Amino acid sequence: MTWRLPIHSGWLMILPFLAVIAGFYIYPIANVLWLSVVEPEPGLGNYAALFDTESLRRIILTTIRICVVTTFFSVLFGYTIAYAMVHMDQRKQNLMLALVLVSFWISILVRTFSWLMLLGHNGLLNNGLQAIGVINEPIAFVRNELGVLIGMIHYMIPYAVLPLLVNMRNLDMRVMRASQNLGATGTQTFLRVYLPMTIPGIVASTILVFILSLGFYVTPAILGGGKVLMIAEYISVQILITLKWGTAAMLATLMLFGVLGMLYVMSRFMKLSAVFGGGR
Repeated sequence: MTWRLPIHSGWLMILPFLAVIAGFYIYPIANVLWLSVVEPEPGLGNYAALFDTESLRRIILTTIRICVVTTFFSVLFGYTIAYAMVHMDQRKQNLMLALVLVSFWISILVRTFSWLMLLGHNGLLNNGLQAIGVINEPIAFVRNELGVLIGMIHYMIPYAVLPLLVNMRNLDMRVMRASQNLGATGTQTFLRVYLPMTIPGIVASTILVFILSLGFYVTPAILGGGKVLMIAEYISVQILITLKWGTAAMLATLMLFGVLGMLYVMSRFMKLSAVFGGGR
């Protein structure tokens, strides 16, 4: 009688990796979920504070507003860039793609401080506008939502480009040529044929940018100058300064389930592997 393992031998090879994931990823997340209902006392008091505390509601609304505006302009600019790329020859397309990818290698701190130097009270932009007589007093580009939006949109445009580029590259261009052969103008072809066919890419790009925007910390903290408080920065304050771990865990839990929900919606429109560069 031959004795056989009750599980496939392939699972034995990945068990150590599963243990690492469980120990360093699943357990901390479960601990955060647990803290949100037991700290400072057992119950749903932390979640009830969402309805009772004006400051929490204001921070959440500020975060959602900034993320929505960031997502809108990032997808708009990203759509324009992706559209231009797919209609260029292969050499120029590769060059533009390389320029988009290079931005991922630049630290967010470097980008943020660069914008601070450009948009600050004595920054290059204000000094230049004053030098040519356009303005008499410096414009407040930073330490407000405008500065935060500029920095976040700049950072998010490459993330908006990639899902749209994947979607546009997979379109059958013969459909557009057939539309024009039937008498449609270029504008009509774009609005009635091309744009509807890119809706899956638009949805995937929108959700991806919105998800990433929710967790922004460095850019709002620096370009907002402490006057624009978003959820990620507020969580940091609750953990490191006020020591309200239950409130921080509750907000982190809301963000987690919000992100998972949006990822599920995005998966209904486009393969997540394709969005993150896993294939066309």
